[in-house]
Amino acid sequence: MAKKRSSTESFMTLGHIALAGWALVVIVPLLWTFASSFKTNSEIFGDAWTLPGALRWENWAYAWEHARIGKLMLNSVVVVAFSTFGTMLLGSMAAYVIARYKFPGNRFFYYFFISGLAFPVVLGLPSLFLIVRNLGQTPGIGDFLGLGTTPGLVLVYIAYSLPFTVFFLTAFFKTLPHSVAEAAMIDGASHTRLFFRVMMPMAKPGLISITIFNVIGQWNQYLLPRVLMQGRSGVEDKYVLTQGIAQISTTAGYEAHWGPLFAALTMSIIPMIVVYAFFQRQIQSGLTSGAVK
Repeated sequence: MAKKRSSTESFMTLGHIALAGWALVVIVPLLWTFASSFKTNSEIFGDAWTLPGALRWENWAYAWEHARIGKLMLNSVVVVAFSTFGTMLLGSMAAYVIARYKFPGNRFFYYFFISGLAFPVVLGLPSLFLIVRNLGQTPGIGDFLGLGTTPGLVLVYIAYSLPFTVFFLTAFFKTLPHSVAEAAMIDGASHTRLFFRVMMPMAKPGLISITIFNVIGQWNQYLLPRVLMQGRSGVEDKYVLTQGIAQISTTAGYEAHWGPLFAALTMSIIPMIVVYAFFQRQIQSGLTSGAVK
């Protein structure tokens, strides 16, 4: 017994050391980015680990005004809000049907969604570009969808986020008790009412968890908007935050503004840290609830 307890304590110690190392890997770059947002170029490239000589809020002002971080952040909020709503609506309905109903092709549709997890976004960029470009050339919807349009980007975000959403929620819906659903059906609830009025409230922890994951993933997405938000005049006004940050260092030709660049990065990171900190307990609850049947 003593030997088993000793091995368990050793394993826990190693786990704590690994977690401490991972925390340093995550926290140190964030702190360095925040400190660099107040530095000049010479301070950044001199001794990168020294503290800034002064709190240069002009870096933040430059990023907010000249780089239009406020406008870009608003664009990102709009895109992420609509794409997350569409992802959660379609993903939860698909996952619920796959998890709770038996029909021919059930496994096929499940693995069809899951197969999307096997392909990195980079591999699908050429095909996505051609599909969205062809949508833009379709009469009647070309001005609404296509390259350089916010709805076109939202649709791609939804398609990009559906595989993991369906995978996560399918497992979660399977853990919900069948007795509650049967009682609701006996009381005369339709399938639609059963889903929206009974099953979705019961699946709230899982829905909150996957919603936060989708928000963070879509907020930090760079490749998709970089490829799809082009091809139209004036599309720069529709750029999302990650695109605007990438342009800060080149707005003055070959003169790079590294301080404002780090200030913009800090402004883009803070909202996601706040969101995750606020919903931390709900995320943990959703993950543990879906893991235990």
